[in-house]
Amino acid sequence: MPDFDALHSRLNDKNAVALAFDLLSLDGDDLRRRPFSERKAVLRKVLRRTKRGIQYVEHTERDGVEMFNAICKLGLEGIVSKKLNAPYKSGPSKAWLKIKNPKALHALLMERSKVGPGDGTRYGTAADVSGCGMAI
Repeated sequence: MPDFDALHSRLNDKNAVALAFDLLSLDGDDLRRRPFSERKAVLRKVLRRTKRGIQYVEHTERDGVEMFNAICKLGLEGIVSKKLNAPYKSGPSKAWLKIKNPKALHALLMERSKVGPGDGTRYGTAADVSGCGMAI
């Protein structure tokens, strides 16, 4: 069961682990036009060389309703469903769907990303706040 207090108290802990589920660029190569399945394969290969600090997130192909009910029983935030053949598109898209557990407590996490001047290209560095949560 996720524990927000434990997470919060470990923000500077050397044992913290980032969970990686997608890769948008690598060594200056823009991967956003590639299908999600290809980006995941590249991410997996890159993370094999990583010793600690980042963990590859496996994906599961299951019935959506069954999967959602299972994560709700575990008290997790929700699920994100992505089309394996879809390129990355920032903002709302028909290629992915996030469904939240209505009983989850939502907290905020900071994500650091490079954002361009409104056209989706990524240049300077900015902070993006994303929702994350756990059930209480």
